[in-house]
Amino acid sequence: MFKPMISSTFTKTALMSTNHALLARSLTRPAAIIPSRFFQTNSTLTASRPDLQTMPVDMIEEIRHSKPMPMRTELASGKEITTDLLEKLDVGEKKHRVPITWSDAAAYHTVQVLRYLPDTYFRHNHYMRVVMLETVAAVPGMVGGMLRHLKSLRNIKHDGGWIIHLLHEAENERMHLLTWMKLLQPSKFDRFIVMAVQGIFFNAYFIAYLISPRTAHRFCGYLEEQAVISYTHFIEDIDKGLIKNEPAPRIAKGTFHPSSSSFHPHCYPIHRHANIPSCLPIAPEYYNLHPDATVRDVVLAVRSDEALHRDSNHHMSDRIAAHQEDLREDVRKIIADPSWKENFGTYSNDADVKWK
Repeated sequence: MFKPMISSTFTKTALMSTNHALLARSLTRPAAIIPSRFFQTNSTLTASRPDLQTMPVDMIEEIRHSKPMPMRTELASGKEITTDLLEKLDVGEKKHRVPITWSDAAAYHTVQVLRYLPDTYFRHNHYMRVVMLETVAAVPGMVGGMLRHLKSLRNIKHDGGWIIHLLHEAENERMHLLTWMKLLQPSKFDRFIVMAVQGIFFNAYFIAYLISPRTAHRFCGYLEEQAVISYTHFIEDIDKGLIKNEPAPRIAKGTFHPSSSSFHPHCYPIHRHANIPSCLPIAPEYYNLHPDATVRDVVLAVRSDEALHRDSNHHMSDRIAAHQEDLREDVRKIIADPSWKENFGTYSNDADVKWK
């Protein structure tokens, strides 16, 4: 009455087989035969030893030349970054966006409540505070970029230049975290807190972005305002001698160059057809800080990134409110003027009445 799941011919063939294990698997899980035959014919593919010869050349080249880049143009110029330059970076330490709408107020007060938790638990432990901060701050860019990527696919329409910036923001925050982890050995309980906070925040921000992207970006703007304040307090405590100004971690210093003598790269096998050196840096230096750079220099550099995230997220929230989300068109108009940089305010200048 019912059609059997396995054809009679296939069943007869299996019954005639002397391999009882194959017979049992063919009757219960016929699809499992295919991968078993594949692994029988390709003995180099095992769970503990992948076949590196199958790695595409273009994939190797991409990874070889990939390098996380800072977001501030001053830090991504390729020139060695000195302490004097870092001191002169414009960040607008006291810049604050005054809440205008009820959603702005909700975002602002949510950040104020969330700040109370690390202030109470970590107090003057700035290293754990910034690790917690960067763990959280690396989430919004990835969530926003992912959701806008999916929206672009659904609408079959360009995203307007948002995705690349948001993903770059997430990468930037991740590199901050990796930099600070070189100077910190968190306890198991601290790691548990970080993991729990990240899991809760990711899901909460994901839902918030689905409901109101405008409020989500405003929240990030206020979060980055607090980040600038936290790093400013970090600098003040270093200057007071409360925190040792030790040498900066290597990930923040030096120029990314495979042949640089400052690297001690790990080595790994390469594709037999690729003309690539056998040893490449796995964790390339992020900020091109001078060789004698200290933790204070790193804090100055990271704080300048946070100022950029603050202003960009507030701007994105404004664009959503104005229903003008295509960044590309405005950028084309702006750069058409050769002196456009002179016409735009710096981070500390008063942009408009909404800032104070």
